Amino acid sequence: MSELTHFNQAGEAHMVDIADKDQTHRIGIAEGWISMHPETFALVEKGNAKKGDVLAVARIAAIMGSKKTPDLIPLCHPIALTHVNVDFELYPEESKVRCVATCETKGRTGVEMEALTAVQVGLLTIYDMLKAVDRGMCMTDIRLLEKHGGKSGDWVLKK
Repeated sequence: MSELTHFNQAGEAHMVDIADKDQTHRIGIAEGWISMHPETFALVEKGNAKKGDVLAVARIAAIMGSKKTPDLIPLCHPIALTHVNVDFELYPEESKVRCVATCETKGRTGVEMEALTAVQVGLLTIYDMLKAVDRGMCMTDIRLLEKHGGKSGDWVLKK
């Protein structure tokens, strides 16, 4: 296991110095799920929820969330994202929606946190838009699937 980089020699939290790191193409891919009642899922599937097209709004929110990551996570560096893609997959048999976010940059630090933030904000937006009909929705399994670039190279979740 690698050492924790957000603590200095004295054990104090600090922002990692990335000045000497190489700029490389970096990619982070994350996923998460939200489950709901079948009647609620039908509103998502048909795109006729009272507040509008749930997935369209959630996609925009997820992209916006990825760009706000350093405002939410104290030690994250502000980075220039070069691309953010958010996809939703519907699973009618289980009344679940899967969100997958891919974030990219050319920089000195990775975009894993941006991808994870995008997923969570997207799922929270789905919850917000549907909570009037289903307060029991459950967000689960938010996790990193892949990261590419940088000194540590590629990492892919083993399933």
